[in-house]
Amino acid sequence: MSYSIDVNLLLYGSDASSPFHSRARTFLETCAGKDEPLYLCYLTLMSFIRMSTHPRIFTNALTPAEAIGNVQALAQLPHVRLIGERDGFLDVYREVTKKVAVRANLVPDAHLASILRQNGVSTLYTANVDDFRRLGFPDVRNPLA
Repeated sequence: MSYSIDVNLLLYGSDASSPFHSRARTFLETCAGKDEPLYLCYLTLMSFIRMSTHPRIFTNALTPAEAIGNVQALAQLPHVRLIGERDGFLDVYREVTKKVAVRANLVPDAHLASILRQNGVSTLYTANVDDFRRLGFPDVRNPLA
């Protein structure tokens, strides 16, 4: 199985004040301990840095060095593969979004879904299953439920 993780799980796992912190952290630790390839999108990692350092989003915002350190620790795991857009990305994006009017907050989810499809990643773990289900791709699972 190929899988990825959405930014919300990374944020919950880093935010001790979140009611989802312990479950997200346990899930992330499980992922870190697996040998199975974990595909992380640059889009997700940059979103984590942006949101985790924002004091209106995180009660105890991380410093840029802490956020980048967290990303680097994940990226250096031997089973982690970093992925992003490749040639032909817009064609994949059009395919993923052809049945749904994608605008506003759905755009980043469609962007992520398109990167995953283009890179052959079929499963996304997220706490935001509804938006991805509207897109019909990928197979979404909420490890916090």
